[in-house]
Amino acid sequence: MQIKLTFHGQSCFQLDDGTNSLLIDPFFTDNPVAKISASAVECTHIAITHGHFDHFADCEAIAKANNATVFAAYEICEYLSEQGHDICEPGNPGGRIDASFGAISFTQALHSSSYKGRYMGMPCGLMIEFGGAMLYHAGDTSLFSDMELLGQMYQPDIAMFPIGDRFTMGPEMASAAAEMIGAGTSIPMHYNTWPPIEVDVARFAPRDMDVMVMEPGDSVDVTPEDSAE
Repeated sequence: MQIKLTFHGQSCFQLDDGTNSLLIDPFFTDNPVAKISASAVECTHIAITHGHFDHFADCEAIAKANNATVFAAYEICEYLSEQGHDICEPGNPGGRIDASFGAISFTQALHSSSYKGRYMGMPCGLMIEFGGAMLYHAGDTSLFSDMELLGQMYQPDIAMFPIGDRFTMGPEMASAAAEMIGAGTSIPMHYNTWPPIEVDVARFAPRDMDVMVMEPGDSVDVTPEDSAE
């Protein structure tokens, strides 16, 4: 099964297999690098790593417009329910939830999580089983040694890492994280959206793996067979 992977800027990605379309950390409104508006987005599912505005601000509107199922921390799902969107699958680090496209497993992330002054639960990374491929979205995080164990357990084909520094890992620490996870292809994210997180992407240089730099709006085709080679 062929999977289309699209990068929308900051930490927002979309996976589509023609039937299921999973949107990760939707951030279009007030995103200076986004190529489309939130109202133009179509999806069947949404996954959220944490509650900060640049990962969550467009979730409610897109979820309601698309009748989409949201996978997120319990507190985020509770908030969405209060706003009138009850189609949610709450979870927390260590948990796995089956889905029509495969499954989502929540991993730890070293960060914080709030929205409009409200606590939004534990920040998470995501191990995503989608159409036979395994992808790791690290969320916003610093380096932690259990990344090596996560790589051994899940063996992701593709992994996305924040590299913008200040609020997350910088490029060198993210390079070490990528080596610990051990995916064949690593994609940098969460950088160059605003001046405080501007970095030279060339500094993200993990050893013995491919680095795929995607610009906002870029799409690539992924097949489980290719990614597993």
